[in-house]
Amino acid sequence: MSTESIILENRAGALAQYPHAKRVGDLIFVSGVSSRRPDNSHEGVTQNEDGTVTLDIAAQTRAVIQNIQVILRAAGADLEHVVDMTTFLVNMEDFKGYNQVYNEFFEAQNGPSRTTVAVKQLPHPNLLIEMKAIAHLPKA
Repeated sequence: MSTESIILENRAGALAQYPHAKRVGDLIFVSGVSSRRPDNSHEGVTQNEDGTVTLDIAAQTRAVIQNIQVILRAAGADLEHVVDMTTFLVNMEDFKGYNQVYNEFFEAQNGPSRTTVAVKQLPHPNLLIEMKAIAHLPKA
């Protein structure tokens, strides 16, 4: 079975040696994605004048899903091809805000299966969420 690594030059790079996604046959495995921008800043993060930081789960969730969509499109797929989604939340108190945005992109009838877990932390203190996806796209 053939495999293909998908690495996008115009997106935030991996923090280690791995591709944005890996295509194996009809399946596309998207690596964990955050709200990190290509310049290494983060969507959904506001630096306040007093030095504190405000984190926005809705903005971060939207950015993560949009980042996944860009990766999938580079592989010839889109969000409609996602069959499984795994989400890592730093705080389950963000579950409601995350769900509200998630539901803008996916519906129960045709959306992917999903697992959401709480984690102690993610690779940067500004990150509230990371998601990984598996998509199915039959090769022509």
